[in-house]
Amino acid sequence: MLIVSLHSNLQNMTKNVRVRFAPSPTGPLHIGGVRTALFNYLFAKKHQGTFILRIEDTDQNRYVEGAEQYIIDSLNWCGIPFDEGPGKNEKFGPYRQSERKHLYKKYAEQLIASGNAYYAFDTADVLDFHRKDHEEKGKTFIYNWHNRLKLSNSLSLSASETKAKLDAGEDYVIRFKSPQDEILYLKDIIRGDIQIDTNILDDKVLFKSDGMPTYHLANIVDDHLMEISHVIRGEEWLPSLALHYQLYKAFGWQAPEFAHLPLILKPTGSGKLSKRDGDKLGFPVFPLQWEDPKTHDISRGYKEDGYFPEAMINFLAFLGWNPGTEQEIFSLDALISVFDLERVNKSGARFDPEKIKWFNHHYMQKQNDLDLAETFMSEYNQLTDIDVHYVALVVGLVKERATFISDLWDLSFYFFQAPKAYDEKAMQKAFNGETPELMIELVTIIQRVSDFTVANLQTDIKAWITNKNIGFGKVMMPLRLALVGSLQGPDLFEIMFMIGKIETVERIERAIGVL
Repeated sequence: MLIVSLHSNLQNMTKNVRVRFAPSPTGPLHIGGVRTALFNYLFAKKHQGTFILRIEDTDQNRYVEGAEQYIIDSLNWCGIPFDEGPGKNEKFGPYRQSERKHLYKKYAEQLIASGNAYYAFDTADVLDFHRKDHEEKGKTFIYNWHNRLKLSNSLSLSASETKAKLDAGEDYVIRFKSPQDEILYLKDIIRGDIQIDTNILDDKVLFKSDGMPTYHLANIVDDHLMEISHVIRGEEWLPSLALHYQLYKAFGWQAPEFAHLPLILKPTGSGKLSKRDGDKLGFPVFPLQWEDPKTHDISRGYKEDGYFPEAMINFLAFLGWNPGTEQEIFSLDALISVFDLERVNKSGARFDPEKIKWFNHHYMQKQNDLDLAETFMSEYNQLTDIDVHYVALVVGLVKERATFISDLWDLSFYFFQAPKAYDEKAMQKAFNGETPELMIELVTIIQRVSDFTVANLQTDIKAWITNKNIGFGKVMMPLRLALVGSLQGPDLFEIMFMIGKIETVERIERAIGVL
């Protein structure tokens, strides 16, 4: 058996790094696709390379209107825009495969001329018959070296018979001629050495008589013409690696380096993450909200659900990669500096919807308060007549308890309106027979504070409590209940300063009357 080594120098950084993200516009971009795009982007930027977007739309039957723009919008929102692609720096354009279909036929015919491919005229009915026949015998039908001379193709037919069929306009495909009795030794940056017996490979279809290539041919030709140095893609393409290496060899081209990323698994850890998992467990699997152009069904997006792009990027980076340290928080620039494909795991990465919330909570704290206030105000009609700088101060006081901007109202409503009700359990805990008298005396103390600042309020009230020789809880708990409606919220003196003396006194007096 012939041994064929198709190694190339692993991670040869002497050549220009050019990587591509090549999605199909068949619907919204899945979170797994975003992770693939991110790893390509990080690798390119780490090596001062180029990140390319190529739209692989050869399957026009599955094309979905708006999907291409959705992909571009998603990459931009995530902060990982492409350097080359549709409408941008089209050095190797066009970047849509449907606009490149005139290129592929000559390469398919080149493979035929070199003996690496052949015309096949087998009808769908004939192939279906063979599949069913094999199934009945407990076998799997594979179109390759062991049966191709028994089927209808240019290897089993004479040259004149083949020409006659082509001249008559019969439907055909061009199949790759997979070799017999060879062992391929391949290399993957993540998976290491891979050994493949060519006897188990089928003769894949590369080109169809309708003028459209299959993914395999278009992918290889485009990667070569666009001078792609590294192909970083999902694990699902690993079975195609042997064919792709052989195509490079058949054309006499240098193959790029390959790296196949691990699957993103369901939260349970079993099986590939799907939209159904998100629907079932209540989290999105798409970066942006998506409306199906046919059914008008709406699918949730991380942006619309209140996630920050920085949180998503940080979270996705850890799905299959680790820095080798305990550090978990990385800015995009920090990820670029430490990212290494050789630290990507082979095994699948479990998707944890709680972990991305943890990241989002962290990045909430890093947001500018004024920016958060503007977004907060745009989402809540109750805030339309309030000064944005006041809202920003409020946000700064409560955001440490928030994971999403949508959390801010419940955490801060009492800064904008008096509580309409009081928590019953808190009432039982905070109020007793002496509470009304203490609260009346507290009102007097508050009214005497001439310069109504946090420091002065804190000094005067604490001094009064100390002089009365009573526990702080006897005053501070009912005071918090009066101002907030429950025993939650930030520093009480901050709350009083923010809502002002008059509002503070009115809330205390109202609580005395109600409670």
